[in-house]
Amino acid sequence: MRLLPALGKKATQKVAIADHDGVITCFGMKKGEAVPVFKTLPGPRIARMDLGGAVGTPQEKIFVCSGSQVRGFTKKGKQFLTFEANLTESINAMYVSGADLFVCASYIYNHYCDCKDQDYFLSGDKINDITCLSSEKLPHLIPVLACQDRVLRVLQGSELAYDIEVPGPPSVLELYNKDGGEEVLYGTTDGKLGLVQIGDCAAATKWEIENEKKKGGILCIETYDIIGDGVNDILVGRDDGTVEVYGFDSSNEPALRFEHVLTESVTSIQGGCVGKESYDEVLTATYTGWVTGLTTEPQRAEAVQGDEVRMSKETQSKIEALRAELEQLQIKVLQGREQYQQTSQSSTAVSAVPIFSINDKFTLCQDDSSYSLTLEVQTAIDNLLLQSDVPIDLLDVDKNSAVVSFSECDSEQPNGNFLLATYRCQANTTRLELKVRSIEGQYGTLQAYITPRLQPKTCQVRQYQIKPLSLHQRTHSIDPDRPMNRLSLVGQFSFAEIHSWVVFCLPEVPEKTPAGESVSFYFHNAFLGTQLEATYCKGEGHFKSDNISTISILRDVLSKEATKKKINLNISYDINDNSVSHTLQMIHPKLEYQLLLAKKVQLIDALKELQVHEGNADFLIPEYRSILDESDNLLEEYKKQPAHLERLYGMITDLFIDKFKFKGQNVKTKVSSLLEILDSYDLNSLLHFFSWTVAQLVELLQRSKTVLGLTPGPGSFYMESVCRPRACV
Repeated sequence: MRLLPALGKKATQKVAIADHDGVITCFGMKKGEAVPVFKTLPGPRIARMDLGGAVGTPQEKIFVCSGSQVRGFTKKGKQFLTFEANLTESINAMYVSGADLFVCASYIYNHYCDCKDQDYFLSGDKINDITCLSSEKLPHLIPVLACQDRVLRVLQGSELAYDIEVPGPPSVLELYNKDGGEEVLYGTTDGKLGLVQIGDCAAATKWEIENEKKKGGILCIETYDIIGDGVNDILVGRDDGTVEVYGFDSSNEPALRFEHVLTESVTSIQGGCVGKESYDEVLTATYTGWVTGLTTEPQRAEAVQGDEVRMSKETQSKIEALRAELEQLQIKVLQGREQYQQTSQSSTAVSAVPIFSINDKFTLCQDDSSYSLTLEVQTAIDNLLLQSDVPIDLLDVDKNSAVVSFSECDSEQPNGNFLLATYRCQANTTRLELKVRSIEGQYGTLQAYITPRLQPKTCQVRQYQIKPLSLHQRTHSIDPDRPMNRLSLVGQFSFAEIHSWVVFCLPEVPEKTPAGESVSFYFHNAFLGTQLEATYCKGEGHFKSDNISTISILRDVLSKEATKKKINLNISYDINDNSVSHTLQMIHPKLEYQLLLAKKVQLIDALKELQVHEGNADFLIPEYRSILDESDNLLEEYKKQPAHLERLYGMITDLFIDKFKFKGQNVKTKVSSLLEILDSYDLNSLLHFFSWTVAQLVELLQRSKTVLGLTPGPGSFYMESVCRPRACV
């Protein structure tokens, strides 16, 4: 959606909006009613819209792209341009400036001047958006690409000038000053907002706003002086329906001035004067097609007399018009239903499956190390079935009002399920947000069956891959001073084959094979904070991590994938024993916190009973009084993190097994001793237990059985009777 320039200073602006049906609609507002200017015929889905025109004149020509074609329309709706870019992929980002046209497909950037090819660039990861800088300080137009690998790429002709690292995958770019400048705003898929200043040879980050309140990802940004202080404000639309206005304080730092929440994701946001002269508005377009205006016009409070509200004539006329429109819609629905019943009962009737589109997103949230699954449908959702063939935890989401029920699963079967859950949605629910938490090393598929409130009943299935190293995220660099374990693969495989294996193992890796002969990727574990470096080329692959379990998972999965293709691998590894204590020390604060939280939650009921019995809690020590005061928050936090403690125990157990597995020793029978250590957790005891050799463990177990008077048979151990290692020592 875009607002066309106003004809005069106080004139209202026209709204141009394009949709998935390929229709461009232009309308204005008069006395609260939409007045159409023009409407095009349906066609291929329109991906982007931009305004253009000769440099120095009002930008009132409408440009849209669908597939690999760009079309241009005048403000009256007359088509004056059809340009075929001849790209192998569909255009998903576009920028127009005078005679210059900049378009981007998934990985390809093209620059055309007067519809003639000028520049070309192949990106290393998917391109999400593009903008161009023009300034007196810059010699020419400078394109800036927002790429999925957390980088803004600044181009010079067909070459990469430099790139800028940003804190999340950038989804949208916007010039802070449309009249020319060097500052670019960016929004990320994980909800962060920032401003960078672009130079000819380098860039500087001016400020960044973290997503502390866990709001949705940013889909659109616009700059407009909505507050009226002479400084451009920043208008932001998010995928959870949040609309925000950021202003600037006296120190030129951004501050949230206004917030409004819609029920659907905000796909476009604009600032201008649309509904009434002299009153600015924030105009939003949502996924299902609603256009909403948030006005600066003062709203008069209605007079109240007793229990009755006296409405103004203007408000009364608005309500009457809405009622009349609602009645007309109800009549249309009844007529359509009757017509459907008649045609469905005829002898020549053919059942047709209604087509509906789904806007879905499956992303890893760094804050709580869970995957967020967002599903949005153009009509109300009736129910959703989740099915997983891999162990995952389903987490509570505050915004989710659907009723969930679980079915029993038989995971022992060859194609058994680990999760079967059904969400029954309330009326008019078009958007659903879920959270799941996976376990690294366990990989498979999560499937969502979405059934909307449509007749006849129909369902669409969406599949989401849970990868072996699902909790890893791309990062720009790693700490070289950490103790690292190394895994090397050598074999008769191509660059494309080993890249496909890495894509299978790790998230956020581009599916397209990178250009060049070799590539390096860096990752960090969102849950533990451990790191991974992957460097590979044709015939060779090298992986480094400070977590032995990560190396173990990679070895198992990569060798399995190579076996499927009948490729022989020469696998070698170098294990650093110091990395074990390093990983345990990284787990320590999380484990200590969860143990303390579990202990506090266990005490709450008993303390409340004492409080009721005694009449107050003054007799309790300050620690227990604090637990009572914070009981609601503690219970809420504990509820949000089910099986968190068990998950940490599982990671420590895996670390123990993997350490000895690389030495060719199986210590699974010694796990119960490890769990006893964890039951009375102490970091030093745990580090000491990990430092023992298998021979020492066996000797310890034999001694403990002798002390207890047990006589085990050859090679058998009674693990449940073993004392804690620290007590034995």
